[in-house]
Amino acid sequence: MAKVDLNQLEDLEALLIEGSVVGAAQRLHLSAPAMSRRLTHLRDTFGDPLFVLAGRRLVPTERALALREPIRAVLEDARGIVVPPVVDFSRLERTLTVRANDGFIGAWAARLAARIAVDAPGVRLQIVPRADNSMEALRSGEIDLDLGVLDAPAPEIHSQSLLKTVFVMVVRSDHPLASERAIDVAQFVRWPHVSASRRGHAQGSIDVALRALGLHRRVAVVVPGFQAAMAMVMNSDLIAAIPEAFVQWGAERERLRVFPLPVASPPVDIAMSWHPRYHADPVHRWLREHVKATTRGADGAAETEAASG
Repeated sequence: MAKVDLNQLEDLEALLIEGSVVGAAQRLHLSAPAMSRRLTHLRDTFGDPLFVLAGRRLVPTERALALREPIRAVLEDARGIVVPPVVDFSRLERTLTVRANDGFIGAWAARLAARIAVDAPGVRLQIVPRADNSMEALRSGEIDLDLGVLDAPAPEIHSQSLLKTVFVMVVRSDHPLASERAIDVAQFVRWPHVSASRRGHAQGSIDVALRALGLHRRVAVVVPGFQAAMAMVMNSDLIAAIPEAFVQWGAERERLRVFPLPVASPPVDIAMSWHPRYHADPVHRWLREHVKATTRGADGAAETEAASG
């Protein structure tokens, strides 16, 4: 069986389009003699003259005409492999799965969904809880994008910082402390606290800082997320420490009084991470741009995408 490569199919396509050896040579940036040699190879491969003289013109044989559409289809498919497809987002139907914690959901999920709906009303945004930091969900394709605190993802995973934020102290707007201009550490430890931890931890970096001062707080309630912590605060005398961006950009800010945290606590780097399989996907790039645009303004986060590691 004769072997045919894509270069030969492109030669035959050029001859069919141009209807002459000279025209095909110009189309392929070849000399006329080189194109003539290629036509000879094509005739040997297909066992047919393919093009014959009719007066001074070169006309295709029935065999060449029969090959026109199959060759066009094969080359179109082959070019589509290496040329990124043009996506008509207005007609796109696809489910994009984003893993995020409840703080991100409360602050930005509605804005993100609204932005996506403008460009692509047929796209469904599915948000799943961030139960852990495992990268397996990205590797398996279970999720498209992971949003959360930037830890140390696997070397092959791509990550981009979205924003850096700090913890702040929040109380309900009519809390006895709400009228204060500032809260000192003594007031901070005097009231019971609610701690947000998906792992159920009652203590963290704030407690380490308090111990260094010879103090401790009483954590009365532990809840799995920041939205739950803010809900508890709005309906009790409890105090909570919440990332400032989640309060500033969330709907709850009108019902909360926000103070700087009176103890040292490291900043939080919130990022998005994705698997290399999606890095060049135009739909995924579009999703990442919308996530960046949605969170832009929360701080001066970097805009450059880079592979971690």
